[in-house]
Amino acid sequence: MFKHSIFLRIYAGLVILVVLVAMFGYLLVQIINYQRAQEYRESLTDGISYVMSESVARQKTLQQKMDWISDASDLLELPIYYIDSNKVELSRTEERRINDQKAIVRYDAEQGVAYMILGIKNDPKHYLYVKVDSKDSKFGQRQMKALPIFVLDYLVYYPGQEEEYLEKIQEHFSYPISIENVSDINLDSEQIGQLRSDQSVILYRDSASMHGTTISVVSSMSIPGKVLVLGPVPMFNWMPFKLAAGITLLSMFLLCLGVYGLIVPMQRKIRQVNHALNRMKTGDLSLRLHVDGNDEMATLASSYNNMSDHIQRLIEAQRELMRAVSHELRTPVARIRFGMEMLADEDEYEYRLQQVEMIDKDIEALNTLIDEIMTYAKLEQGTPSLDFEEIVLVDVLSQVANETEALKTQKNIQLVPLAANVIVDAERRYLHRVVQNLVGNAIRYCEDKVRISGGIHAETGMAYVCVEDDGPGIPEEDRTRIFEAFARLDDSRTRASGGYGLGLSIVSRIAYWFGGQISVDASPELGGARFTMIWPSKRFKAKKKSSKLRENI
Repeated sequence: MFKHSIFLRIYAGLVILVVLVAMFGYLLVQIINYQRAQEYRESLTDGISYVMSESVARQKTLQQKMDWISDASDLLELPIYYIDSNKVELSRTEERRINDQKAIVRYDAEQGVAYMILGIKNDPKHYLYVKVDSKDSKFGQRQMKALPIFVLDYLVYYPGQEEEYLEKIQEHFSYPISIENVSDINLDSEQIGQLRSDQSVILYRDSASMHGTTISVVSSMSIPGKVLVLGPVPMFNWMPFKLAAGITLLSMFLLCLGVYGLIVPMQRKIRQVNHALNRMKTGDLSLRLHVDGNDEMATLASSYNNMSDHIQRLIEAQRELMRAVSHELRTPVARIRFGMEMLADEDEYEYRLQQVEMIDKDIEALNTLIDEIMTYAKLEQGTPSLDFEEIVLVDVLSQVANETEALKTQKNIQLVPLAANVIVDAERRYLHRVVQNLVGNAIRYCEDKVRISGGIHAETGMAYVCVEDDGPGIPEEDRTRIFEAFARLDDSRTRASGGYGLGLSIVSRIAYWFGGQISVDASPELGGARFTMIWPSKRFKAKKKSSKLRENI
């Protein structure tokens, strides 16, 4: 069933597409977050890199530099190495960062270790190499508490100009640094006590904005009433609003592309059907659609092809009907014209009466033919107005038998006994026409006996009427053709026996509109033809039971 439904394939494709886009989005978020985390780590260390580079550069001798580095290592509780620059291979991006006095951070995710490489001002032959174990949860606090000490160590060389030089180094920091009044900061007594004991204070703030939680570091200064404030520094947010919005929009764009890819094949097939219908409107019925697969679009293409075939058959049938009608009308019209000419040339009264009777018979034949044509056309052109009702089947069969007996046909009409409680749903007028046409056809070709029967099949619930005769029967190869309009198996014999070849085609159309069918075979008892029409005894019963009835009747 899955491969037969284009909509199920589209739904399944959408599910797969959503899963793929979700996986793509997840991987994209991981890649972007890895890059963001790298940039975040570098931005936090850029300020330290600049301050440390300046501080090391101030040391005049190598020993002083090594002593300063040792003190910094103790302060950060991290190993710091003074190494030759030719021992470190740098990429172009890393070289650019060193030249800009920024830090290089190399992070080993498997071991959870970060390596920081810091350039030294006026000393391109050496780097500061710092190893950081990021598994140590206290590393962040130590780094932030140590940072004000490096900044204050830098400012000590510019007494009275601290704020001016803070502005100069601000460009190297990704977060604000400033000197503020201690009274302007909302500190509790414990935090003020820490400042008085020369300890840095870390402040955490939760913000309702997209920046989320921030951290600030406050450190005391030698200037009375003043403190150095670093921050607020936003904590790393794994899914900020802009990233979430960007990934969502990208995912929706990919979904739209995927949906477009799923819909395009169906749209193309619909366009082909539309093109074929436009061709049909111009009267060109030669175009046929390619049927690909077993889904709904293939069914639509197949239905269009069948409809085109049917319309072509109807047009051909209409043309054949017009030719047959003109042929059938020509004979009685010619006889009437001939009779009128004879009346004009004949003076004998009795002969003139005889000609009038013949003309009257031809006019009656014309009326009968026109009535047959109108009935056939009404049934052929579309769904007729059918007024289904509950009918006692034996009443219709006995009515046709009595009407046939009244015609003095000299034939033996047998009505198989049928219970009066056999009730079927049918249009009485058309059901009467079916039985009448079948019996009339049997009368014309039988030797002596015609049998009428009917009922409801017990197993399938299908109603049926059956008319048999003891005539010559119908050859098996002609049993389908006899239901075509104006079809005659033996033209000369049919004309001799009367009829226009429309009776059985009318029966066939009535059977169709009843939801049943008409068939013909050999009568097992009488030896002639046996015509059987079946239809649902109840109007809304399932039509699928008709196949069982065909096997049993």
